[in-house]
Amino acid sequence: MIHVACDALLFDMDGVLIDSTPAVARVWHRWALDHGFDPVEVVKKAHGRPSITTIREYLPRADHAAENKIVERSEIEDLEGVIALPGAMELLHALPAKRWAIVTSCTRPLAEVRLRATGMPRPACFVTCDDVASGKPAPEPFAKAARKLGFDPRNCVVVEDAPAGVLAGKAAGARVIAFPTTMPEQELRDAGADWILRDCGGISLEARDASGKLSLALKPLKSERAEIEEESAKGR
Repeated sequence: MIHVACDALLFDMDGVLIDSTPAVARVWHRWALDHGFDPVEVVKKAHGRPSITTIREYLPRADHAAENKIVERSEIEDLEGVIALPGAMELLHALPAKRWAIVTSCTRPLAEVRLRATGMPRPACFVTCDDVASGKPAPEPFAKAARKLGFDPRNCVVVEDAPAGVLAGKAAGARVIAFPTTMPEQELRDAGADWILRDCGGISLEARDASGKLSLALKPLKSERAEIEEESAKGR
């Protein structure tokens, strides 16, 4: 176990607290086909960023706001398979309300729908793409969430699943936990993640000190090399 102290945890939502990957993939797959793009490429690029960023890249001359509304409506209507990820509910209920935030690239209406669909607790601090001028991988979303909680982002820990989010957390000065729930582990490491964990079940709240600072225990994933060495040792 790795022991970490911080003022607050700043969670991405999709792929960290909520599994919406099948719904996201279905919506962007259809959108890509409708516009003549490679759906595999579009789905990968869309994950972890504001949807309007992807739309601007692929349709530079389109009415971006109108296209974004179409995508948002499609995602709001597609809730099949949208569930809480392992360990998420337990961790959020264990944390003090003013020591965690959700920082998502979703629009606020979409984020609210997914929280209700999964029964996830609503955070006291909630930052969506509607609340910032520059979304992930820019640092603004995480920096804003930390300030709203009353903390320096350098004393916070970001929890992410996408390279864009990892880059945003690091740019804000935070340490970053990443889950390989939607992206390969190596891409998260390359983006600068400090620790790779399986899911929220790998984060435990050990204690709070007199100031309220959190003491966390992290259970990181073993590297492939460590697993090979461990199996080799067992065979000797």
